[in-house]
Amino acid sequence: MDFEKLYNACYLKVYSYALSLSKNAPLAEELTQQAFFKAMLSPSFRQASGEFTWLCAIVKNLYYDELRKNSKKGILPENRAAEEPGVEECVLEKETLLQIHLILHQLDEPYKEVFSLRVFGELSFKEISALFGKTESWARVTYHRARMKILEQLN
Repeated sequence: MDFEKLYNACYLKVYSYALSLSKNAPLAEELTQQAFFKAMLSPSFRQASGEFTWLCAIVKNLYYDELRKNSKKGILPENRAAEEPGVEECVLEKETLLQIHLILHQLDEPYKEVFSLRVFGELSFKEISALFGKTESWARVTYHRARMKILEQLN
């Protein structure tokens, strides 16, 4: 495989993919470079998938590795502004905070408590699930449903 041709043919597309994942130009550049480096060293390329697909799979795995590494250090991904603001970001505004508390007060249990524990108590889903004696998936789903109910009422 001629890596210079591969690099010239796929660099922009792979970089665009990395940028769409990370929403962070420097990180996307780094992920793209790492992906090409790994591809150059790897003897495991299978012709069953295209070169671009293979490189994007490497980028995706590198990005998830980066997220896992940063979450262990307590670092949040940068440039999250492109995402739709969630309830957590709205809490920072006092006016919205009062509205959220009024809506939260009207929510049924366990939505009210799970949301409060997650947002205001800053507990992990694992900790919330242990408190209720349920699974971590249950805590995630319950929190998500509470969040959606609050966003529905806010809009």
